[in-house]
Amino acid sequence: VQLQASGGGLVQAGDSLILSCAASGRTFSSYGVGWFRQAPGKEREFVAAISWFGGTTYADSAKGRFTISRDNAENTVYLQMNSLKPEDTAVYYCAADRVYSRRVDDYDNWGQGTQVTVSS
Repeated sequence: VQLQASGGGLVQAGDSLILSCAASGRTFSSYGVGWFRQAPGKEREFVAAISWFGGTTYADSAKGRFTISRDNAENTVYLQMNSLKPEDTAVYYCAADRVYSRRVDDYDNWGQGTQVTVSS
C-alpha cells in the first residue's frame, strides 16, 4: 500500500487542522493506520492509531484534542487536530500495516510526511 499525507500548514495556537492520509490499494480497509510525528532533534513518536474495525487509541498528548477516523470507501484516514499548541509542531507521518499498534517498528508502509507548525 502507498500512502500520501497532506493537510499540514502554519497555524496559530488554538487553531485546528485536518490531516489526510490517502492510500492506494484495494485492501486498505484491512489495514490499521497510525499517525506519528517527529520534531527536529527528537525521535518519531506515536500520536494516534485506528484499527481496521474502527478501534482507536491516542497518545496522552493527543487525547481530548485529536480525533482519528477513516473512510474506507475513500481509502483515507483523517486526523482532526484541535486546540493546537506550539509543542505540536512536527512533521506528521501516517503509516499502515496489518496491525493495530502504537509502535513505529510495527509499520512497514509510510507516507512522506506533512509539516505542521504552530506559532504561539
